[in-house]
Amino acid sequence: MAIRWRLGLAAMFMLAVAGAQAQERHITVAADPELIGSGLLKHMLPRFSLKTGIRTTPAPLEPGAGADVLIGPAVDGGRPVFRGGDIVYLARAAEGPRTALAERFLDWLASDIGQRTVASFAPDGKPLYEPAAGARVEVKAPTVTGDAMAGERLSLVHCGRCHVVGPKNRMAGIGSTPSFAVLRTLGDWERRFRAFFTLNPHPAFTQVPGVTPPFDEARPPPIAPLEITQGDLDAILAYVASVAPADLAEPLKYE
Repeated sequence: MAIRWRLGLAAMFMLAVAGAQAQERHITVAADPELIGSGLLKHMLPRFSLKTGIRTTPAPLEPGAGADVLIGPAVDGGRPVFRGGDIVYLARAAEGPRTALAERFLDWLASDIGQRTVASFAPDGKPLYEPAAGARVEVKAPTVTGDAMAGERLSLVHCGRCHVVGPKNRMAGIGSTPSFAVLRTLGDWERRFRAFFTLNPHPAFTQVPGVTPPFDEARPPPIAPLEITQGDLDAILAYVASVAPADLAEPLKYE
């Protein structure tokens, strides 16, 4: 009897843990009402969840929505993800505890699979939206005040071990890691660089004095740790602002 009781207690504990983990792997996607009404989200979100195991809940895009992902034609700092007629829809991840999951959704949406998912949505036999990842849109340039020359030097030292920063290390970096020029094509590049230490895999090895907590002694950094100040970050942003966005050509079109 005691063994059965312990087994039952263990099973209840495992179910509770699984439930908590499922709750953590969940994001809310707020979209323009027209997108929700068209049925695109009902077509798109289950496919993302099936691929990644991240649950999604759609919600209307409105002030104070508190969503993890925002999609609409006037999303400030968003990146182009698809087009409906003459309207280019932008998307960005909101800052919060589920930012990494939201970024995962945006990366999926901009991928070949995500763009084909958008293009395949044709409720009446005719596609309503077309891929637009990488499309050019006019965005307000962020204000940067750092030293661009110092920023280039800091970028090469700190970021150049993984990213191609510019011509000076064009043969370096890791092949699967985007270059600075590619990152500059994103509508939210300034936010990504300013908060890079919160985006995986950077938290595991990056310290910003006065901002990030100390490393857990039980989990040391997997690579040589990186320490950067807010002044260093301002300088890097000034340099990145001077980098020309990569020419990714026109987005692919699917028949």
